[in-house]
Amino acid sequence: MRRTTWLSGALFLLGCSAGPAFGQQIGKLVPIPAGSEVDHALTEISAATDPAQKLALLNKFAEGPGKEGDYPIVADGLFVDYYLTEKNYDKAFEYGDKLFALDPDNFQNALNMIRAASEKGDADRLISYGEKEQGILKRYKDAPAPAGTDASQWGQQKSQALESNKDAIAYVQQAVFSGTYQAKDPAKRAALLTRFAQIYPDSPYANQALGVAATAYQEAQNTPKMLEVANGLLSKDPNNLGMLLLLSDFYCDKADQLVKAETYAKKTISLLDAAPKPEGVTDEQWAQQKSLQKGLALSSLGQVNIEKKDNAQAVQNLKAAALLVKSDDGSYARNQYRLGYALLNLKRNAEAKEAFTQAASVNSPYKTLAQEKLRASAGAAPAKRKAP
Repeated sequence: MRRTTWLSGALFLLGCSAGPAFGQQIGKLVPIPAGSEVDHALTEISAATDPAQKLALLNKFAEGPGKEGDYPIVADGLFVDYYLTEKNYDKAFEYGDKLFALDPDNFQNALNMIRAASEKGDADRLISYGEKEQGILKRYKDAPAPAGTDASQWGQQKSQALESNKDAIAYVQQAVFSGTYQAKDPAKRAALLTRFAQIYPDSPYANQALGVAATAYQEAQNTPKMLEVANGLLSKDPNNLGMLLLLSDFYCDKADQLVKAETYAKKTISLLDAAPKPEGVTDEQWAQQKSLQKGLALSSLGQVNIEKKDNAQAVQNLKAAALLVKSDDGSYARNQYRLGYALLNLKRNAEAKEAFTQAASVNSPYKTLAQEKLRASAGAAPAKRKAP
């Protein structure tokens, strides 16, 4: 009795040890008759341990029986696996793209390309292959039953295939998120993470990606995109502490947005006590993080108070914030600079000088500004109501 093996890639043949677990196949199935020339060639390739010998056998297969019918799918899959093992990522991409041209719905190839892009640190390819992987899954989920196959049986088969690939699907989302998150240029990082959230709207990383994208757009000084992403995320997740803080800080010196800034800052403070600790964060780290977030919210409230000419309340909020934000140089310097302005407005010049001294004591964008205030006599220049 003859045996037929079905393949669409050959990851398991070459014994690749890294990467996600392989589940039921999604993509074109290629039958390999037992005892055939192709079967013998694949067995020989699998048994080879020397990389040079294995590559020679691969080339021999690709130029021989691997050229017939659908066997180029198998050949290209073998080349992808070989070059992944050798960490020759450019060649892996070359053969992976050839394989996609032959079998656009090859899920295993998408996993391999994502692994290659992740290991190489190629964020552009990573997001592109991630998008391709999602397209493969969507087409598979939407595919009607093949002719002669019962619809309920087909639905069950698809559910089983998706379930068996659950770990691989999770791997893809984690790898793509991690790779795009690490993009060094803030504008590029923001764009990649926004695209990630569009590709994977149901991913557990989607909101986190948007939150990082908003702060990256702020870092890139792209205010319109920062506001678009931050407000969009807040509409989806009204209790998102990161976005509440980001927007309260942005709006706190805008005369027409003070109500919004105050509302967001106070909401942050009210949510912090009951906020759940993120996974993987120690109790000590979480306590420090909550302390800093509360301090940032109080500092925003202090600036709102200055805008409203309630300088006494501003001093109270900014002094309360000082100890909480001291661990972050930039936030501490800004808070003390704001405090100095509030104190000047109250004619408490000696205390204002001390606040500006503290603002100048750490490296931040406020260091030079605070030093300029200190160089001036506390009583020589009129107090300004608004802190920059």
